[in-house]
Amino acid sequence: MQILKTYEEASGQEINLTKSEVLFSRNLSIAAQDDLARLMGVKHVLGTDNYLGLPSMIGRKKRDIFAYIKERVWKLINSWRGRTLSKAGKKVMIKSVLQAIPSYVMSVYLLPESTIKDIERMMNSFWWGGGANNKGILWLAWDQMTYLKALGAMGFRDLHNFNLAMIAK
Repeated sequence: MQILKTYEEASGQEINLTKSEVLFSRNLSIAAQDDLARLMGVKHVLGTDNYLGLPSMIGRKKRDIFAYIKERVWKLINSWRGRTLSKAGKKVMIKSVLQAIPSYVMSVYLLPESTIKDIERMMNSFWWGGGANNKGILWLAWDQMTYLKALGAMGFRDLHNFNLAMIAK
């Protein structure tokens, strides 16, 4: 408990123990976990909760944990399929809506490369899509569409580089 007091003094922030939670290693017995949680005055959790919309515990199956992001992107793309959007409309939808969905998660976690590639593949097929079934010819790879507008490309975000920049921030 002394380390928490030291943190409070150094940071100027007070820790609210009624809102705090603790997660213990599996190597510690259940009785010891309960005793420590009671002694600290915090709630003992299993690590399966969400906090501010993000998973509080990331395990080995990161692709499964972050699958909800792909599902949200896919649902939005499917809701727009019936509409006849111009290229300008699609560009606005991709830049302002689809690329904004994973931004908050990317500011905290490094997403798996496969998840990022799947999202970019969905956006690319939406861009080049030919109608209700979204079948179309992908005339240009997504990584070439992420070049700067000054270089003659669309200026879409490279989600992997964006994720790295958000983590570095």
